[in-house]
Amino acid sequence: MGARRVRAHVDERHMPARMNGPKAFDARAPRPLSARSVILSLLLGTHPPELPARELVRLVEGFDVGASTVRAALSRMAAAGDLRRTDAGYRLSERLLERQRRQDEALRPHTRPWDGDWETLVITATGRGPAARAELRTRLTALRLAELREGVWLRPANLERPLPEALDGVAERLVSRPGTPAAELAARLWPLEEWAGTARALLAHVGPARRPADRLAAFAAVVRHLLADPVLPAELLPPHWPGAALRDAYTSYQREQSGQVRVPGART
Repeated sequence: MGARRVRAHVDERHMPARMNGPKAFDARAPRPLSARSVILSLLLGTHPPELPARELVRLVEGFDVGASTVRAALSRMAAAGDLRRTDAGYRLSERLLERQRRQDEALRPHTRPWDGDWETLVITATGRGPAARAELRTRLTALRLAELREGVWLRPANLERPLPEALDGVAERLVSRPGTPAAELAARLWPLEEWAGTARALLAHVGPARRPADRLAAFAAVVRHLLADPVLPAELLPPHWPGAALRDAYTSYQREQSGQVRVPGART
Protein backbone atom coordinates (compact mmCIF):
# COMPACT_ATOMS: atom_id res chain seq x y z
CA MET A 1 0.00 0.00 0.00
CA GLY A 2 1.34 3.43 -0.90
CA ALA A 3 1.51 6.69 0.96
CA ARG A 4 -1.80 7.88 2.42
CA ARG A 5 -3.40 11.09 3.49
CA VAL A 6 -5.64 10.54 6.50
CA ARG A 7 -8.13 13.08 7.72
CA ALA A 8 -11.09 13.19 10.07
CA HIS A 9 -14.15 13.49 7.91
CA VAL A 10 -17.69 13.05 9.16
CA ASP A 11 -20.51 10.62 8.64
CA GLU A 12 -22.69 12.51 6.17
CA ARG A 13 -25.87 11.25 7.82
CA HIS A 14 -25.43 14.25 10.13
CA MET A 15 -24.96 16.80 7.36
CA PRO A 16 -27.38 19.75 7.76
CA ALA A 17 -30.46 19.27 5.60
CA ARG A 18 -30.26 22.78 4.14
CA MET A 19 -27.41 25.22 3.84
CA ASN A 20 -29.84 28.07 4.49
CA GLY A 21 -30.12 27.15 8.18
CA PRO A 22 -27.12 25.42 9.82
CA LYS A 23 -27.52 24.30 13.40
CA ALA A 24 -25.60 26.18 16.06
CA PHE A 25 -22.67 24.37 17.68
CA ASP A 26 -23.13 23.51 21.35
CA ALA A 27 -19.80 22.75 23.02
CA ARG A 28 -21.64 21.57 26.12
CA ALA A 29 -23.25 18.66 24.25
CA PRO A 30 -20.50 16.83 22.32
CA ARG A 31 -21.66 14.19 19.89
CA PRO A 32 -21.03 10.70 21.28
CA LEU A 33 -18.64 8.72 19.08
CA SER A 34 -19.75 5.30 17.89
CA ALA A 35 -17.35 2.77 16.42
CA ARG A 36 -19.08 3.19 13.04
CA SER A 37 -18.62 6.95 13.11
CA VAL A 38 -14.93 6.71 13.94
CA ILE A 39 -14.30 4.06 11.26
CA LEU A 40 -16.08 6.13 8.62
CA SER A 41 -14.28 9.29 9.69
CA LEU A 42 -10.92 7.60 9.27
CA LEU A 43 -11.67 5.95 5.92
CA LEU A 44 -13.43 8.99 4.45
CA GLY A 45 -10.25 10.91 5.19
CA THR A 46 -7.87 8.27 3.81
CA HIS A 47 -6.62 8.40 0.20
CA PRO A 48 -6.95 5.73 -1.13
CA PRO A 49 -9.80 4.87 1.31
CA GLU A 50 -8.50 1.48 2.44
CA LEU A 51 -6.71 0.26 5.56
CA PRO A 52 -5.73 -3.13 6.96
CA ALA A 53 -8.14 -4.48 9.56
CA ARG A 54 -5.43 -4.58 12.23
CA GLU A 55 -4.51 -0.96 11.54
CA LEU A 56 -8.15 0.13 11.67
CA VAL A 57 -8.60 -1.61 15.02
CA ARG A 58 -5.46 0.05 16.37
CA LEU A 59 -6.48 3.50 15.18
CA VAL A 60 -10.07 3.29 16.41
CA GLU A 61 -8.93 2.01 19.81
CA GLY A 62 -7.13 5.35 20.14
CA PHE A 63 -10.55 7.01 20.21
CA ASP A 64 -11.69 5.08 23.30
CA VAL A 65 -13.44 2.27 21.40
CA GLY A 66 -12.66 -1.33 22.40
CA ALA A 67 -11.09 -3.73 19.92
CA SER A 68 -13.99 -6.20 20.06
CA THR A 69 -16.44 -3.36 19.41
CA VAL A 70 -14.37 -2.23 16.42
CA ARG A 71 -14.28 -5.73 14.90
CA ALA A 72 -18.02 -6.16 15.35
CA ALA A 73 -18.64 -2.77 13.73
CA LEU A 74 -16.42 -3.68 10.77
CA SER A 75 -18.39 -6.88 10.20
CA ARG A 76 -21.73 -5.06 10.41
CA MET A 77 -20.56 -2.30 8.07
CA ALA A 78 -19.34 -4.83 5.50
CA ALA A 79 -22.67 -6.68 5.68
CA ALA A 80 -24.56 -3.39 5.28
CA GLY A 81 -22.56 -2.38 2.20
CA ASP A 82 -20.70 0.52 3.84
CA LEU A 83 -17.36 -1.27 3.49
CA ARG A 84 -15.89 -3.82 1.11
CA ARG A 85 -13.46 -6.49 2.25
CA THR A 86 -10.27 -6.66 0.19
CA ASP A 87 -7.06 -8.65 0.33
CA ALA A 88 -5.49 -5.71 2.13
CA GLY A 89 -8.26 -5.02 4.64
CA TYR A 90 -11.35 -2.82 4.38
CA ARG A 91 -12.22 -0.24 1.74
CA LEU A 92 -15.09 2.22 1.36
CA SER A 93 -17.92 0.93 -0.81
CA GLU A 94 -18.58 2.55 -4.17
CA ARG A 95 -21.52 4.58 -2.86
CA LEU A 96 -19.34 6.01 -0.10
CA LEU A 97 -16.59 6.92 -2.54
CA GLU A 98 -18.98 9.52 -3.99
CA ARG A 99 -19.55 10.85 -0.47
CA GLN A 100 -15.80 11.14 -0.02
CA ARG A 101 -15.53 13.10 -3.27
CA ARG A 102 -18.26 15.51 -2.15
CA GLN A 103 -16.64 16.02 1.23
CA ASP A 104 -13.21 16.60 -0.30
CA GLU A 105 -14.72 19.26 -2.57
CA ALA A 106 -16.63 20.81 0.33
CA LEU A 107 -13.45 21.13 2.38
CA ARG A 108 -11.35 22.50 -0.47
CA PRO A 109 -13.76 24.29 -2.82
CA HIS A 110 -12.36 25.55 -6.11
CA THR A 111 -13.31 29.15 -6.80
CA ARG A 112 -12.83 31.62 -9.63
CA PRO A 113 -13.04 35.42 -9.80
CA TRP A 114 -16.65 36.56 -9.64
CA ASP A 115 -17.97 38.78 -12.44
CA GLY A 116 -21.42 39.42 -10.96
CA ASP A 117 -23.27 36.52 -12.61
CA TRP A 118 -25.44 34.15 -10.60
CA GLU A 119 -26.02 30.46 -11.32
CA THR A 120 -29.78 29.98 -11.43
CA LEU A 121 -31.82 26.78 -11.60
CA VAL A 122 -35.57 26.84 -12.12
CA ILE A 123 -37.24 23.53 -11.33
CA THR A 124 -39.43 22.53 -14.28
CA ALA A 125 -40.32 18.92 -13.37
CA THR A 126 -43.86 18.36 -12.13
CA GLY A 127 -45.70 15.50 -10.51
CA ARG A 128 -42.77 14.44 -8.33
CA GLY A 129 -43.52 12.89 -4.95
CA PRO A 130 -42.35 14.24 -1.58
CA ALA A 131 -39.36 11.89 -1.39
CA ALA A 132 -38.11 12.89 -4.86
CA ARG A 133 -38.55 16.59 -4.06
CA ALA A 134 -36.69 16.21 -0.76
CA GLU A 135 -33.85 14.33 -2.48
CA LEU A 136 -33.54 17.10 -5.09
CA ARG A 137 -33.46 19.78 -2.39
CA THR A 138 -30.65 17.90 -0.64
CA ARG A 139 -28.67 17.63 -3.89
CA LEU A 140 -29.07 21.32 -4.68
CA THR A 141 -28.08 22.30 -1.16
CA ALA A 142 -24.96 20.14 -1.41
CA LEU A 143 -24.11 22.11 -4.57
CA ARG A 144 -24.21 25.25 -2.39
CA LEU A 145 -27.29 26.66 -4.08
CA ALA A 146 -29.95 28.41 -2.00
CA GLU A 147 -33.69 28.66 -2.59
CA LEU A 148 -34.98 32.14 -3.35
CA ARG A 149 -38.55 30.91 -3.61
CA GLU A 150 -40.08 27.51 -4.26
CA GLY A 151 -38.45 26.02 -7.34
CA VAL A 152 -35.91 28.83 -7.86
CA TRP A 153 -32.35 28.13 -6.70
CA LEU A 154 -29.30 30.34 -7.20
CA ARG A 155 -25.86 31.37 -6.02
CA PRO A 156 -23.02 33.62 -7.22
CA ALA A 157 -21.21 31.97 -10.12
CA ASN A 158 -17.81 31.85 -8.38
CA LEU A 159 -17.44 28.09 -7.96
CA GLU A 160 -15.23 26.18 -10.37
CA ARG A 161 -17.42 23.11 -10.65
CA PRO A 162 -19.89 21.78 -13.21
CA LEU A 163 -23.49 21.12 -12.29
CA PRO A 164 -24.49 17.46 -12.73
CA GLU A 165 -26.00 16.71 -16.15
CA ALA A 166 -28.81 14.81 -14.41
CA LEU A 167 -30.26 18.16 -13.33
CA ASP A 168 -31.16 18.91 -16.96
CA GLY A 169 -34.08 16.51 -16.69
CA VAL A 170 -35.70 18.41 -13.82
CA ALA A 171 -34.51 22.01 -14.11
CA GLU A 172 -33.66 24.80 -16.51
CA ARG A 173 -30.20 26.32 -16.06
CA LEU A 174 -29.90 30.08 -16.37
CA VAL A 175 -27.37 32.83 -15.75
CA SER A 176 -28.89 35.85 -14.06
CA ARG A 177 -28.05 39.22 -12.56
CA PRO A 178 -30.73 39.94 -9.95
CA GLY A 179 -31.87 43.50 -9.45
CA THR A 180 -31.43 43.25 -5.68
CA PRO A 181 -27.94 44.33 -4.55
CA ALA A 182 -25.78 41.21 -4.40
CA ALA A 183 -24.73 41.54 -0.75
CA GLU A 184 -28.32 42.12 0.32
CA LEU A 185 -29.50 39.07 -1.63
CA ALA A 186 -26.73 36.88 -0.19
CA ALA A 187 -27.69 37.91 3.34
CA ARG A 188 -31.29 36.94 2.59
CA LEU A 189 -30.36 33.54 1.15
CA TRP A 190 -27.85 32.46 3.81
CA PRO A 191 -27.69 33.13 7.59
CA LEU A 192 -24.16 34.47 7.30
CA GLU A 193 -23.85 36.00 10.76
CA GLU A 194 -25.12 32.79 12.37
CA TRP A 195 -22.66 30.70 10.34
CA ALA A 196 -19.79 32.98 11.33
CA GLY A 197 -20.78 32.87 15.01
CA THR A 198 -20.84 29.08 15.02
CA ALA A 199 -17.48 28.95 13.21
CA ARG A 200 -15.91 31.18 15.86
CA ALA A 201 -17.35 28.98 18.62
CA LEU A 202 -15.86 25.93 16.93
CA LEU A 203 -12.46 27.60 16.64
CA ALA A 204 -12.56 28.41 20.34
CA HIS A 205 -13.53 24.82 21.16
CA VAL A 206 -11.08 22.80 19.07
CA GLY A 207 -7.96 24.42 20.51
CA PRO A 208 -8.38 23.24 24.14
CA ALA A 209 -9.60 19.74 23.14
CA ARG A 210 -6.76 17.32 23.90
CA ARG A 211 -8.11 13.75 24.19
CA PRO A 212 -8.16 12.07 20.75
CA ALA A 213 -11.86 11.23 21.07
CA ASP A 214 -12.68 14.81 22.03
CA ARG A 215 -10.62 16.19 19.15
CA LEU A 216 -12.28 13.87 16.64
CA ALA A 217 -15.74 14.89 17.88
CA ALA A 218 -14.78 18.56 17.71
CA PHE A 219 -13.36 18.33 14.20
CA ALA A 220 -16.31 16.25 13.04
CA ALA A 221 -18.41 19.28 14.01
CA VAL A 222 -15.98 21.47 12.05
CA VAL A 223 -16.48 19.32 8.94
CA ARG A 224 -20.25 19.45 9.27
CA HIS A 225 -20.08 23.21 9.52
CA LEU A 226 -17.76 23.60 6.54
CA LEU A 227 -20.21 21.57 4.47
CA ALA A 228 -22.69 24.38 5.12
CA ASP A 229 -20.31 27.20 4.13
CA PRO A 230 -21.84 28.89 1.05
CA VAL A 231 -18.32 29.82 -0.21
CA LEU A 232 -19.41 33.25 -1.42
CA PRO A 233 -17.23 35.88 -3.10
CA ALA A 234 -15.35 37.92 -0.51
CA GLU A 235 -17.27 41.08 -1.38
CA LEU A 236 -20.55 39.45 -0.32
CA LEU A 237 -19.33 38.26 3.08
CA PRO A 238 -19.55 40.07 6.43
CA PRO A 239 -16.27 41.52 7.76
CA HIS A 240 -13.80 39.12 9.40
CA TRP A 241 -15.38 36.03 7.85
CA PRO A 242 -13.91 32.96 9.69
CA GLY A 243 -14.22 30.44 6.86
CA ALA A 244 -10.51 30.41 5.99
CA ALA A 245 -9.48 30.16 9.65
CA LEU A 246 -11.78 27.19 10.17
CA ARG A 247 -10.34 25.44 7.10
CA ASP A 248 -6.80 26.17 8.30
CA ALA A 249 -7.59 24.61 11.68
CA TYR A 250 -8.94 21.54 9.97
CA THR A 251 -5.88 21.32 7.71
CA SER A 252 -3.66 21.30 10.80
CA TYR A 253 -5.72 18.46 12.22
CA GLN A 254 -5.31 16.56 8.95
CA ARG A 255 -1.54 16.75 9.35
CA GLU A 256 -1.86 15.64 12.97
CA GLN A 257 -3.90 12.58 11.97
CA SER A 258 -1.66 11.66 9.04
CA GLY A 259 1.17 10.94 11.43
CA GLN A 260 -0.88 8.30 13.26
CA VAL A 261 -1.15 5.81 10.36
CA ARG A 262 1.37 3.02 9.94
CA VAL A 263 1.74 2.13 6.28
CA PRO A 264 2.76 -1.52 5.78
CA GLY A 265 6.18 -1.78 4.24
CA ALA A 266 7.10 1.85 4.97
CA ARG A 267 10.24 2.78 6.86
CA THR A 268 9.85 3.96 10.44
